Amino acid sequence: MQKNITLNADEALIRKARQRARSEHTSLNEVFRAWLKRYAVRDSAAGEYDKLMDSFGHVDAGRSFTRDETNER
Repeated sequence: MQKNITLNADEALIRKARQRARSEHTSLNEVFRAWLKRYAVRDSAAGEYDKLMDSFGHVDAGRSFTRDETNER
């Protein structure tokens, strides 16, 4: 279920944002929904990344590599 929210912002800023959204063939509402989704999961994604990196803690290359070896392609 979607909920409505009310935001307050400068009228000129809203007008410019709507113009930009229109030029990108979208609406200000869609832009805000996409931003809200990214904002809501940002901490979660960072936590998942940290857990993933921690899971590789047991990996050992066996030795240190030289700069040239590290940069080999």
